[in-house]
Amino acid sequence: MGDHGHQKNQGNCDSSVAPKTNNKIHDFNKSIKLKYVKLGYHYLISNFMYIMLFPLLLFTITSTQFSTNTLTSITNLWAQLEFNFLTVIFCSLFLVFLSTLYFMSRPRKIYLVDFACFKPEPNRRCTREEFVKLSGLTGIFSEENLMFQKKILERSGLGQSTYFPEALMRTPPNPCMAEARKEAETVMFGAVDELLEKTGVKTKDIGILVVNCSLFYPTPSLSAMIVNHYKLRGNVLCYNLGGMGCSAGLISIDLAKQLLQVHPNSYALIVSMENITLNWYFGNNRSMLVSNCLFRMGGAAILLSNRSSDRHRSKYQLIHTVRTHKGADDHSFSCVFQEEDDTGEVGVALSKDLMAVAGEALKTNITTLGPLTLPMSEQLLFIATLVARKVLKMKKVKAYIPDFKLAFEHFCIHAGGRAVLDELEKNLELSEWHMEPSRMTLYRFGNTSSSSLWYELAYSEAKGRIRRGDRTWQIAFGSGFKCNSAVWKALRTIDSANEINNPWMEEINGFPVHVPKVTPILL
Repeated sequence: MGDHGHQKNQGNCDSSVAPKTNNKIHDFNKSIKLKYVKLGYHYLISNFMYIMLFPLLLFTITSTQFSTNTLTSITNLWAQLEFNFLTVIFCSLFLVFLSTLYFMSRPRKIYLVDFACFKPEPNRRCTREEFVKLSGLTGIFSEENLMFQKKILERSGLGQSTYFPEALMRTPPNPCMAEARKEAETVMFGAVDELLEKTGVKTKDIGILVVNCSLFYPTPSLSAMIVNHYKLRGNVLCYNLGGMGCSAGLISIDLAKQLLQVHPNSYALIVSMENITLNWYFGNNRSMLVSNCLFRMGGAAILLSNRSSDRHRSKYQLIHTVRTHKGADDHSFSCVFQEEDDTGEVGVALSKDLMAVAGEALKTNITTLGPLTLPMSEQLLFIATLVARKVLKMKKVKAYIPDFKLAFEHFCIHAGGRAVLDELEKNLELSEWHMEPSRMTLYRFGNTSSSSLWYELAYSEAKGRIRRGDRTWQIAFGSGFKCNSAVWKALRTIDSANEINNPWMEEINGFPVHVPKVTPILL
């Protein structure tokens, strides 16, 4: 009887589960069919010209009369030109002139020869527990705000091996100009030394220097410190970008690109970093304490070239740069704001509306970038849904989000924080594999500001993911508010075994690690 009852209950259980299982199978089959329909549509649109060319070619071959007339016309034309050498010479010179004009007016190709990311020494590592302990020893933060910082760290996506400058790891901390200069020199010279070792470029060959650091801009400037240390030539073009936030790295790339268009046969050195020694917040305003928990020590150096002879040894070619600035809107302008708190302590306040502002900036940016990079199939779908919603007022039609995975193989999203990465993963419909470089960079190195994009690209290289022809989209956000993009095309397959001075190589086999997703804390 017991067995019979068990079998009866089992039968009831199966009967209740069966419809759910069938529904899941049905939904799975439906999604597979839709996937193949979309792939078929994409293939059809992408190869439309080739598909139409075949019947046209077939028609031409079968049209004997047409072919005969064409050959006769060509023969007659040659016979006429045979007796008019002046016309032939003039036409030839005109064609040469047009060709020369065309090639001279084309923009110069910009190559990324190589880049290097600074990796601090092991004694600069700071665990989450050490961070909270050091904060507590200052005697400045209230008990509630110490707990607040601890919770932020637990939910931030940062791991246990991020780096802090020496001045902030002392008891008590010693934030002063001398220590800030020491941090800047350590990061900048460390990254540039590694880059020069990688590329073999001599310092006298560097004609353009762009340095960006948002919150630390001493006199003489950071760029002058590099000129002095490496004894760069007297006519080097120097630029020092300050106060432009975490997206300044791509602004530096864009600036160098513009300069390389008008200065032939040149190298451009870009150094991207942030300095936190003098920008540690010693107060109890929670909107300013968040930046203490996220920002860490780091920097990168990048070498660009417009020399055609450098193509064979360069890693990437710069395809597009797109810059978006929402500073005209007061709400966007003030969402990341450096100011004094009620007690006179200076800090960077982050608004609760930061994610909404970033989302709007991203939409504007991809509206410009999309037509430059997306295949025609995605552009047609986007235009169709836009017309349906805006012109035909069909409110039931959902806004179409283009599939950027058809345009790019790799994504480097600024590791500003876990909430930023979660939002972009959702909005761009990216997979965990696509988000892995950004999440692992945040976990291992923290928010290194404008240099985080290069730690992410270095991660993809260390994993052996970069293949010749692959396209990489770098996306960065910064105060102001700005959203900037850069698109790179790999000129060769990157062999991770041959990589030197890659900050990931010694520990890449331990990644990826699992970073649990938790709900963010409200300020």
